[in-house]
Amino acid sequence: MGSAGSGRGYATPMGEESTRRILDAIRAVPRGQVAGYGEIARRAGLPGRARLVARVLAENDDATLPWHRVLRSDGRIAFPEGSRGWREQCARLRAEGVRVENGRVRGQAAAATLDERLWRMD
Repeated sequence: MGSAGSGRGYATPMGEESTRRILDAIRAVPRGQVAGYGEIARRAGLPGRARLVARVLAENDDATLPWHRVLRSDGRIAFPEGSRGWREQCARLRAEGVRVENGRVRGQAAAATLDERLWRMD
């Protein structure tokens, strides 16, 4: 895992602790659901650090991490359209039953907060 002490480092407010919290927040996204980079940062206690989430994901090498569940706040896949990463993320999301059209998740709010999900009035 690429953390602040790995030699590939980057500045974080809490070093390895912030990396761990981000990875834990990503692991907590349920199968078939998605979350935005900013939402992952908020869940990790790092509001406003969406770019840090992206950096942690880019430097991560844990094959079990459900990285594909993390999207831009508008529900789009962040990889360039048609790239290998874009195709893989689409395929992984679809395998979990997520509706993806032209690189955008449909039928879910990528940036919905946990409170919004728990307290939504239908």
